[in-house]
Amino acid sequence: MTYTEASMDALRRTGDELADATVATLFERGEVGTFNTLMRYVSTAGQELPDGLPDVAREYLHTTAAPPAWVDWGEMENARLFFIDNNVHISTALSFASMPACYLVPHVARLLSATHGLDYPSRRMAETGQFTVHLMQPDAFEAGSRFIPAAQKVRLLHASIRHHLKREDRWDTEALGTPICQEDMIGGQMFFSLLVLDSLDRLGIHMTEEGADAYYYAWRVVGAMLGVDQDAVPKDLQAARRFLDLYMVRHMGPSEEGAHLTRQLIDLYEEVVPGTFFDPVVSALIRYLVGDTGADWLGVPRTSWDTLVKAAPHLLGVLETIEDRSPLGAWALDRVGHLTTLLELSSLTRGRIMHYAIPEQLKKEYGVSTAVPRTRRWTPPAPTVA
Repeated sequence: MTYTEASMDALRRTGDELADATVATLFERGEVGTFNTLMRYVSTAGQELPDGLPDVAREYLHTTAAPPAWVDWGEMENARLFFIDNNVHISTALSFASMPACYLVPHVARLLSATHGLDYPSRRMAETGQFTVHLMQPDAFEAGSRFIPAAQKVRLLHASIRHHLKREDRWDTEALGTPICQEDMIGGQMFFSLLVLDSLDRLGIHMTEEGADAYYYAWRVVGAMLGVDQDAVPKDLQAARRFLDLYMVRHMGPSEEGAHLTRQLIDLYEEVVPGTFFDPVVSALIRYLVGDTGADWLGVPRTSWDTLVKAAPHLLGVLETIEDRSPLGAWALDRVGHLTTLLELSSLTRGRIMHYAIPEQLKKEYGVSTAVPRTRRWTPPAPTVA
């Protein structure tokens, strides 16, 4: 697909027909509270649905209970091995690049500010981390997995926000298109896939072309399960670069909401880092990964660590070389990465499973103005917009 201003504008006019219809019916019948109460106990795929679940919800859950028929399971296994090999680096990229990138899109930052749950950034980060970890489990699409129910609930969460904003006339559809539209959903998919790969490359992480392609492919599968139009989504990393460049040029900029969400994110991770001496590393890492312009728009403070953080790729490059050349070294670093990821996620979740729910109302003050062989090393596709 060729991405142009006109094609992107068309994507702004559509949402997710299936999820939108399900949520609209639940609200019309006053069944949202019942749905949330019962679905709190549905956390694994294949679990028997509880009695009393509204019929429209039961039908939606059956319809969305399986991955798309076109999934290549060999490629998904390659993605899982890539995640195991790079899990701590992927967690870093998600936390310090992907999330701030979302905040760089003003209307997305305002949407993220719409639910009461986002007053607590640890919840947002925990949900994102758990979602990715569930996705990369070997049984992610089998009975007993937690990924499919999480994807089903996130899709309804997005639909509920669209429902509220339209019903309460708190969104200028004529100027802004549909809230959480196809363009924004694909943009989010790019933030969690291509932008993560870009960040790993910027950090000096060695990646094969096969591994990078597989990781991107896994997020294509995620997009399909979250209601993304598969005729519109970029099919490979070259097309992803064209989409992401155009999307960011169209929308990125400063906003009060973006700066506020970023400040919450920085405060959160400064609390996670022991002591206070290393606190400035959080801001420095965000600035390094999103760039000075974006960091300034988000209000990321400049620190004495900004220059030191730029040395991170050299240190990580040494560790990557050890991993490339030594199977034992690779195993040890993978285990350290796995334990680090679990520790970070545990600190955010406090050992709890995060439950998604349909918000019955939005904030009143919310408003919007107009392990594969290491062969060919992957390098990011070149920018397509000057």
